[in-house]
Amino acid sequence: MDKYETLKLKNQLCFPLYAASKEIVRKYAPVLEKLGLTYTQYIAMLVMWEEGELSVKELGERLYLDSGTLTPVLKTLEKKGLVKRSRSKEDERVLIVKTTAAGERMKDDALSVPRELACCMNLDLKESKQLYALLYKVLGCGK
Repeated sequence: MDKYETLKLKNQLCFPLYAASKEIVRKYAPVLEKLGLTYTQYIAMLVMWEEGELSVKELGERLYLDSGTLTPVLKTLEKKGLVKRSRSKEDERVLIVKTTAAGERMKDDALSVPRELACCMNLDLKESKQLYALLYKVLGCGK
């Protein structure tokens, strides 16, 4: 056996995960363009639609994003009028993000996004559920 076998790209689990992630985000782009959102803005809005209001720290944890990545996303969403950022009344160090009325209205427009993308994944429902479970297992969430 070649001692470098483990270093071949075809033997790296990380590569198909990376490539699939890039490909999926690429497929989202034209669908999200109709909403005027990037993929990162979209996933931030998904959490905001679910929660309505939460701290930037909590949002970053949910999205696996650091504040350096999340802050420009939130600034853009705020400029678009979809979210509002403000300091917590209990602790000035905590920045709170809240969905605006316009942000809530966009939720209806976004209903078509999952349906449009489901057909592009080349997976049946059972495979999708298996992949979902395995990916969250990799993330250590056990969902």
